[in-house]
Parts: sequence; C-alpha cells; structure tokens
Amino acid sequence: MTGPKTALITGANGGIGSALSRKLHSAGTRLVLAGRNKDDLQNLSSELGAKSLLCDFTRPDEVASCITSAIDELGEIEAVAHCIGSILLKPAHLTSILDWQSVMDTNLNSAFYLLHNLGRPMSKSGGSIAFVTSAAAEKGLSNHEAIASAKAGLAGLTRSAAATYARNQLRINCVAPGLTDTPLAAPITGNESARKFSETMHPLGRLGTPDEIASALFFILSPDNTWITGQSLAVDGGLSSLQAK
Repeated sequence: MTGPKTALITGANGGIGSALSRKLHSAGTRLVLAGRNKDDLQNLSSELGAKSLLCDFTRPDEVASCITSAIDELGEIEAVAHCIGSILLKPAHLTSILDWQSVMDTNLNSAFYLLHNLGRPMSKSGGSIAFVTSAAAEKGLSNHEAIASAKAGLAGLTRSAAATYARNQLRINCVAPGLTDTPLAAPITGNESARKFSETMHPLGRLGTPDEIASALFFILSPDNTWITGQSLAVDGGLSSLQAK
C-alpha cells in the first residue's frame, strides 16, 4: 500500500505512534515527529532520520508553534496521525476534577487544538487526518466514565470535521482500539490478573499490538484510500460489537 509523501505524527514516541512512524518511514514518507518525551523522541528521530519537535499538545500555544514548524519543514503536510492519549479507569465518584480535566485535555482538547491549526493549511491541497479513539467510546465499560466521554467526544469531532472539510478533499477519520499492549497500558498489562481479565473481555482472547493499530492508521492515511472519510474503524478484537462467551 502506498504511503503519503509527508506526514506529521503526534505522540510519536508512544507505542502506537512509534510503530506507525516506522511503517511510514519504510514506505518512504518524509516525517515530522512530535511529542513531549525528549529522550524517546530524539532516539526515534535519529533512528528514522526525521525532524523531531517537542510539544505538549494540551497547550494551545505550543500546538500552534509546532504546526508552523512542521509546515516549514515539510512544505505541505499530506497526512497527520494524532496518537496522543491516556488511560484512566475510575468510577465517576472517585474521579477528581483534576483527573477529569487532564483526561479531557489529553484526549479531546489536544485533538481540537491540532485541527484548529491544521484546518486552513490542509484545506489548500487536501489530505488525511487520523485520530485514535477507543472501543470505550462505543461500548459501555465500567469505570471508564472520563476516558469514554473524552473519546466519544473525539469521535464526534471526527465526524463533524469530516463533513466540514470534505469539500476541500481533507479526509478525517479515527481508529478505535481495544486495550493495546503499549507502555501506556503497562499499569494494566503488567498485572497478571488484570491482564487476563482484559484478555477475556476481547472475543479474540488477547490484547492488541501497536503494529496492528499502526497498520489501521496507515490504511486510513494512505492516498490509496481517498474515498474514506468520517469513519471510525474498530480495531479491538471484537470488544465493541461482539459478546464473548
């Protein structure tokens, strides 16, 4: 499958972001890698020979500066994958206001700030933007109130923005994973009983891998798939749509 000519990957130092960055690099895509973990980001950018940009995407001023720098580096951004997120598993009565605000900032507000700064420049020539939501946005899972709300909001943002920018040939979609075996999920996957319970929740009986989510994002970003927009692609081992035995 053909890769885009240029791409900006946010959260590039994370498990999914780094897997996607490597896939795109192998396809010949020129990359700008953005994130806030300096050491991991620099290691990945050195490995792939790509430009790296330190950015906290929960800060609107930093996002604006990052997008300007990415455009200066690439000239034209054909594809963007926003691979920034968090995991918070608490019932509402145990979720502090600070927890709630942090989840919204990381998972929803950061995506809006990205779109706010990319809508105009990417409307000039079109392209593809992919967000990462969650199976929890589609299926009611206990103790997911904050993260499910943020990811459902992101799915709504995806659909509305896809409608807004369709006339500019700017496609906007999202991938909705189940629990994926990444460093972010380590507090769950590193506990044997929690991991086994999570595996049984997924009808396919296992967790996802970063490469599997990255492959779905690559598919969405590819210029071979220019008739797909406003969609949420579930890559979740059947979690959101099937009843496990």
